[in-house]
Amino acid sequence: MEKTAEIIIIGGGIIGASIAYHLAQKGAKGVVLLEKGMLGEGSTAKCAGGIRAQFSTEINIRFSLKSLKFWNRFEEITGVDLGFKKVGYLFLATTEEEWAVFKANVDLQHKLGIPVELLTPQEIKYRWPFLKVDDLQGGTFCTWEGYAGPYEAISGFAKGARRGSVKIYEGTEVLGIHQKNGKIISVRTTKGDIASPVVINAAGPYAGEVGKMAGVEVPVLPYRRQLFFTAPFPWIPDSIPLVIDFHRAWYFRREGAGLLVSGPKDNFPSFNINVDYEAMVEVAENSIYRVPLMEKAELNRGWAGFYEISPDNHAILGEAPACQGFFLANGFSGHGFQHSPAVGQVMAELILGEKPSIDISCLSVDRFRQGHLIHEPLTAFKE
Repeated sequence: MEKTAEIIIIGGGIIGASIAYHLAQKGAKGVVLLEKGMLGEGSTAKCAGGIRAQFSTEINIRFSLKSLKFWNRFEEITGVDLGFKKVGYLFLATTEEEWAVFKANVDLQHKLGIPVELLTPQEIKYRWPFLKVDDLQGGTFCTWEGYAGPYEAISGFAKGARRGSVKIYEGTEVLGIHQKNGKIISVRTTKGDIASPVVINAAGPYAGEVGKMAGVEVPVLPYRRQLFFTAPFPWIPDSIPLVIDFHRAWYFRREGAGLLVSGPKDNFPSFNINVDYEAMVEVAENSIYRVPLMEKAELNRGWAGFYEISPDNHAILGEAPACQGFFLANGFSGHGFQHSPAVGQVMAELILGEKPSIDISCLSVDRFRQGHLIHEPLTAFKE
């Protein structure tokens, strides 16, 4: 392995791979990506692959819009078929408070050019008759949205990064980060030390641990989330949206011949990725409540992964103020996969001294110290 590098990326999930890809596209030399396991085997492998523009803050919408442009041309750009299924996202509002926030969100989304529809319960029932709507205030729907393959996405980014001479080392764990006089100088790994003036923390749920190595507090914690899958389920049509019952923090979509159904998210941080099959009871109750036909469904398997949560459910992007050369791309809070193209581009621009194509000043890690957290009217929904 190299003894020196110009740029080291720690973390081989979708964020690290996208940054590597975009650095390569800009002609950056001496880029090394380190992954302690296999590319994408962590949070990326366990995500639902959702891609949407229906967010409630302008910064997240701008990341969605830039990313959507890339996702829509992914195969043309990378040579890999993303499998992007544009079935749309259908958000359901139960309470008056939720409905008021949804309508305000749509005003912002329309202002930024997103064709979101506001739907009455009757319109929802007409278009998707398998849904229970008698308790709903309404819903929102956008045809631009859907889901894609995380494996295909990371493969496309890695392929492009390698083509641009990025060195990717799997099975290489970072053990320490050395700095001198407030500047990054090297990284210690299980395969030896690498000297470099620039290190990017793209370690997903391990962002806080990597930050500590550099003497930087990165306020990101891992929270277990679970997904479950049904046996083949032919009782509702194949062309269904990704349906989100916001009040119940529950969603489902088609997955092959069966269905993917969201399970609970832990309310405490941990690195536990065991599947709690007792959670199937809660999953079944939420599913049958909103889709009565799902009483016919058989939940037959599940998996657990991590959300990497920041204190305000927004990303942390930029150079750490107290450590020159240490860059953060962390805390995506359930939105990392879908925003990865824009994050990769913006971080590559920043690291190479260009003006970022999205103003990320509001996402600095310093906002937590200064008390400038990004406010959302309701707790952010996470895929």
